[in-house]
Amino acid sequence: MTIETAAQRATPVATGTSTDADYFRLDEDLSPEEIAVRNKVRSFAQERVLPVINEYWERAEFPWELVPALAELNVAGTTIQGHGCPGMSRKAAGMVAREIARADGSINTFFGVHSNLCMGAINMLGSEEQKARWLPGMARLEKTGAFALTEPEHGSDSVALETSARLEGSSWVLNGHKRWIGNGHAADAVVVFARNVTDGQVNAFVVEKEDDGAYPAGYRPEVIRGKVGKRAINQADILITDLRVPAANRLTGCNSFKDVSRVLQATRGGASWEAVGHAMAAFEIAADYASKRMQFGKAIGGYQLVQARLANMLSELTAMQLLCNRMAELADRGQLTNAQASMVKMATAQKGKWICNEARDLLAGNGLLLENHVARHMTDMEVVSTYEGTDSIQALLVGRDITGISAFN
Repeated sequence: MTIETAAQRATPVATGTSTDADYFRLDEDLSPEEIAVRNKVRSFAQERVLPVINEYWERAEFPWELVPALAELNVAGTTIQGHGCPGMSRKAAGMVAREIARADGSINTFFGVHSNLCMGAINMLGSEEQKARWLPGMARLEKTGAFALTEPEHGSDSVALETSARLEGSSWVLNGHKRWIGNGHAADAVVVFARNVTDGQVNAFVVEKEDDGAYPAGYRPEVIRGKVGKRAINQADILITDLRVPAANRLTGCNSFKDVSRVLQATRGGASWEAVGHAMAAFEIAADYASKRMQFGKAIGGYQLVQARLANMLSELTAMQLLCNRMAELADRGQLTNAQASMVKMATAQKGKWICNEARDLLAGNGLLLENHVARHMTDMEVVSTYEGTDSIQALLVGRDITGISAFN
């Protein structure tokens, strides 16, 4: 019996690698529609993103030149039905995040913030009039979105947010401070969460740019500098001072933090699929490098220690892929729980970081060079493991489900 190697089964990708990271052939179970989504996003990521991303990453600038090509894919809104959105399956949405992240995490964060968090919040928490007002233009990427929840003193405990909102006539007046808001300095529509001073509950408001392209008075964003990961997507520190938002811009379905949590649960899977994308890229780069890098008279892939490391990387990667595939299946059936989503986020973040670190180490000094891509994936995975709940927070959510006891207070 002849046993195929991973390289023999491979479909080469534009990273210069020759090793396929879908070892258990999970993509063979994708529907034709899901395969079509995967292929067009993969082509965009490999042909348009990879050739330019290192320069933007090093300069800490976002490649706005790529947005028109991203819009042409017609994937913004992913699982949202209607209003010009594609209404795809969870697995197809996973393919979008996986294939973009396989090229770059910054572009994936831009897309995830716009499509999953901002559009997702409007879809889940907005009225039909509000959905019809904002979603079509955002689906075409004519308007971009951001999601302002995190504050300087409230990251993991975002339920304790302090930004306030009070109703004055036909406007809401917001005061507070938001931080780490992806695209919060440039988005056309920013969903801002604030605590209603009347009843203490959390509401959501859409802050829009004015006709001249400027933000309304009281919304002052500043790009956060000095990041070591996801450098090509800018996060904003936003001071909100007596910001007036029309009453029509309050999302009618957000009346407590439980409503915010519904959005976060629905979008958490995107971070897990992103981790898979980073890990796939890192493994492919390492395996390809091992087959070509000559030391002591032969390719380093011929040494036992290197083969053992590659085998363990591929094993952990396959476990990540299996978790994400099962998560998508449960979500499409309406059976995915918060704790299950947390477990997948925790596991994929941990395994993804480890795989990227292993890949960087296998490339030794060459792994530090942007031209070899792996260092970018490694530092981007540090960001993935932090946002939408750190490993520790996810573990406590799973632990609460196991024991029935909350460790948060």
